[in-house]
Amino acid sequence: MRTSPNNLNNAEIVYNYLKDKEAPLTAYELLNDLNCKGIVAPTTVYRALEKLLEAGLIHRIESLNAWKVCCETHNKNIPIFEICDDCGNVTEHLDASLTQSIKKLSKRTGFLPSKPILEIRGQCVDCNSNL
Repeated sequence: MRTSPNNLNNAEIVYNYLKDKEAPLTAYELLNDLNCKGIVAPTTVYRALEKLLEAGLIHRIESLNAWKVCCETHNKNIPIFEICDDCGNVTEHLDASLTQSIKKLSKRTGFLPSKPILEIRGQCVDCNSNL
């Protein structure tokens, strides 16, 4: 599939906007926020997100149906997201030993994971200390 310069430009606009945001954003939040930059159609946002996801530059936070910029190169480690139910903060972690445990589990059970991502919901340290 060939990429038009306009599509690449839209992906860059979406990526640069997401880079400046702490919290993950939904596609419709991106659409609303980037309307002033000429991104006016949901399909434009979804195509840009798809390109960025395929390039490994962003993650989809499944439980929030939102996207966030990847923190670093994973080196085949499974990303773990801590999601604060109070403030909405999402933190990405990588843990090689947990990744190995998950791979061993999958091998033992014969399961072939296609998108191994872990999401942990609860309270961040800031919200937890306010109790």
